[in-house]
Amino acid sequence: MRQWTIDAFTAAPFKGNPACVVEPFEAWPTDAWMQALAAENNQAETACLLKTADPARFGLRWFTPTTEVPLCGHATLASAHLLLTELGLSVPQVAFETRSGVLTVAREGGLYAMDFPADPPRRTDVPAGLAAALGIEPAEVWAGAYLVAMLDSEAAVRALTPDIPALGKVGGEASEGPGNLCVVALADASAPYDVVSRFFAPGSGIPEDPATGSAHCILAPLFADKLGRVRNRFHQAYPGRGGDLDCEVRGDRVILRGQAVTVIESLLRV
Repeated sequence: MRQWTIDAFTAAPFKGNPACVVEPFEAWPTDAWMQALAAENNQAETACLLKTADPARFGLRWFTPTTEVPLCGHATLASAHLLLTELGLSVPQVAFETRSGVLTVAREGGLYAMDFPADPPRRTDVPAGLAAALGIEPAEVWAGAYLVAMLDSEAAVRALTPDIPALGKVGGEASEGPGNLCVVALADASAPYDVVSRFFAPGSGIPEDPATGSAHCILAPLFADKLGRVRNRFHQAYPGRGGDLDCEVRGDRVILRGQAVTVIESLLRV
């Protein structure tokens, strides 16, 4: 059985967010086997696909090294790239049956366009321990599936060196529980994007994630309101990598656009 490592939300190798994607299964392996493979891969996500009677429709599950997650953007993008580019699936769009409903991905020019559920956040108080863990007092805090801490400048976001174990205990009103935090600011005026962010996820077994599609289901509606337009450009500033997402709010959905690059094709012997 083959497996690919694909860098998502980037046009260049060794940027964006790597995901491992396994060749589609005829039947699901055990949960324990998929979780063990994800731990072995030790990437932010390992995506497992299941064939269905419809050649353009697949089951999709995502595993971090420590847990299965209900939604993952970059591994969905990587899965679509595998099917449409590496395996040559010739369909207008591919559909994935997931714990978050049916997600679709289509080619749009040189990009992949993913249709995801929007998660508009609500303004909250600063949770206890957040400022100390970040090393800075947020200007605003919002909560959806994850917490969002807004800072005053792009430089402040890029300079963060948070206490990751302490962040793992901070949950506030985030519906997915403690330890998943997006830190965000408006970009510098000269930047080729509108918003800059970083995402820390010790609650999901990931100290910092390089490019996080699910976080932008929260950020896209938040900044559509703040900036007064439904489509904005986001840069996730993971040190040394960085990922780029073009996000558009359409009612209760978010269109996440990005690119992907295959960097490794490997053979599983188990």
